[in-house]
Amino acid sequence: MNFRQPFMLTLVLVLLCVGCDDGLKTGPGNTSRDKPNIVIFFADDLGYGDLGSYGHPNIRTPNLDRLAAEGQRWTDFYVAAPVCSPSRGSLLTGKLPNRTGLYGRQIGVLFPNDLGGMPPGERTLAEALKEQGYATAIIGKWHLGDAKEFYPTRHGFDYWFGLPYSNSMDWVDEPGINELIKIMMAGDNKAMQEVMAKRAEKYAKPRNEYWNVPLISSRSIPSESVKSESVKGESEKGESVKGESAESGFVKQGSAELGFDDQIVERPALQSELTRRSTEEAISFIDSNRRQPFLLYVPYTMPHTPLFRSKAFAGHSLGGEYGDVIEELDWSIGEIVKHLEQLGIAENTLVIFTSDNGPWLTMNHHSGTAGLLRHGKGTTFEGGMRVPGIFWQPGSVKPGVVSDIGSTLDLFVTALSLAGAAPTAGVDGFDLRATLYSGAASPRTHLFYYRAGDLRAYRKGDYKLHLITEGAYGQPPERQEHESPVLYNLRTDPSEKFDIADSHPEVVSQMQADIKQHRASMVEKPPLFDARLAAFQQLNSQQNGQQ
Repeated sequence: MNFRQPFMLTLVLVLLCVGCDDGLKTGPGNTSRDKPNIVIFFADDLGYGDLGSYGHPNIRTPNLDRLAAEGQRWTDFYVAAPVCSPSRGSLLTGKLPNRTGLYGRQIGVLFPNDLGGMPPGERTLAEALKEQGYATAIIGKWHLGDAKEFYPTRHGFDYWFGLPYSNSMDWVDEPGINELIKIMMAGDNKAMQEVMAKRAEKYAKPRNEYWNVPLISSRSIPSESVKSESVKGESEKGESVKGESAESGFVKQGSAELGFDDQIVERPALQSELTRRSTEEAISFIDSNRRQPFLLYVPYTMPHTPLFRSKAFAGHSLGGEYGDVIEELDWSIGEIVKHLEQLGIAENTLVIFTSDNGPWLTMNHHSGTAGLLRHGKGTTFEGGMRVPGIFWQPGSVKPGVVSDIGSTLDLFVTALSLAGAAPTAGVDGFDLRATLYSGAASPRTHLFYYRAGDLRAYRKGDYKLHLITEGAYGQPPERQEHESPVLYNLRTDPSEKFDIADSHPEVVSQMQADIKQHRASMVEKPPLFDARLAAFQQLNSQQNGQQ
């Protein structure tokens, strides 16, 4: 017998198996691909100090604490804006809000029936990863436009299940955003105070019927299916009508939209069940796509007020209702991570947890805490923009505590690099792979703090320079544009208490030079969120002219 025959037979079988079962090794999940799965958990209004691993004494977060212990816990991790919509836009584009237009100088976020949303010309994280063969899903809050041409499925996501905007929007029997704008323009402070007082009572004791926010399911349909359905429809009806936006890439056939299946699952959304249902939807997506690389973006609705949690978590936490909500989020993340492990794909999955901005402090005991950081949501103080940042990938992410600077802007660049995707020009992020996987220093050494279109602060290394300081939502301090900038050392003074500008003029001078250079390079787009106000003012002017 030729001794080479068994060897050659074995070799052939090995080579054949390399391509079988979608590249699986053993077990039910794919663990041998070069392109990792990417899961991003994005909380809403969760503060820097709201997790056990970030110092909270009463809220129990064992699942997130485990990810922090086994992976990397970043102490100096930031968002690109201190409020919802611009922060989310920056995560998905890797760009500062002023570069995309996803900001407002007068209106901070997008509202129901808004005129704008994610610009069609922006390349999102989902679109970039789809180019690399990734399945993509968003399970949770979008808040980047509620018209159908702005849906996540029109911007690279195969599937979306969640809310189009914040759970506190779309009030029932309360003035909407247009009515509030009218009150503000009239200078009727008494009427505004009455509205806010009434809403505060409802926030404190929320009931589902106070809001009419929809729960939406949207799915993109493969182009082959669209083409066959379109041909069929044309033969039956004799014509094909273009949809609401040629750039959105769908066509209408009578009342049916070809290319996307959009459904309102329920309205109003049953908010106490949102976290549980998000968990189930995320697990279902993983099950359906575990044999190919996938992006799973889970922007939770909570702990944005009004606070809702399921019956299983009512009274669960020593931290009160807010603690209940956080502990249910922790449970949800634990269930999803456990499922990744059961499928055998955890080692090929980069899991990221962070928040869209700091805590909404005016909500009192219904809000979280920024720990020792100053202020919260809506501000460019540390409490408004520094958030938890946890990275976990067993066997790959090097465990430890990272005190270098990182940002949600960097997630876009890092994810594209991991997937082998071509970079997008003009982004503001950095590739964090060397820090995550080998413990190298973070490539990010500086950070620009924007609020409402203004560059208000700048961090370089340990130092932070404030150009403009202002509280938020009626809280002090009042807006102040500093003729002589305020300087803090965030390593020794993370609470931003002690101005050291006078004793470090050389630092101030160098940072001012950096700011000048940055401003010269900023190609700014008009603020999309203010379009509603401009339209309202135009209509009001026309009506006054007719009188």
